[in-house]
Amino acid sequence: MQWKPNTTVAAVIEKDGKFLLVEELIEDELVFNQPAGHLEKGETLLDAVKREVLEETAFDFEPKALVGIYLYQNKSNKNITYLRFCFHGSCIKKYDERKLDHGIIRTVWMSKKEIEENKRMRSPMVLKCIEDYKNGNSFPLTLLNFSPNNHE
Repeated sequence: MQWKPNTTVAAVIEKDGKFLLVEELIEDELVFNQPAGHLEKGETLLDAVKREVLEETAFDFEPKALVGIYLYQNKSNKNITYLRFCFHGSCIKKYDERKLDHGIIRTVWMSKKEIEENKRMRSPMVLKCIEDYKNGNSFPLTLLNFSPNNHE
């Protein structure tokens, strides 16, 4: 039987030694996460990560490289597995008047140490992606040389 994980994208954004996270309400619990979300039908992975960062942080995002591809099983629902594409890049413009996506309470900048010590991370993927980024994982975006309209 074919199995289809949920495809998600996430962004590691570092500025002045701190990482951009969002505080969000998930199942009546406040947690921190990278700007992240699901790939929508017809989107490329790059379009998806740009859209998610904008919706969750009000920043335009410029992806620079792929940090990694991760398979993560949801701890509270073993029937859900995520295939996560994590990118790093930078924020290029903020839209102060823009409302944040539903469920997002605020954006916050945290150091790696603050993230390590915080017990309210949405998943271990938050720290894992940051550690991989800090360890130099950086794959060219040309690795993702496909589009949803490419039927070859």
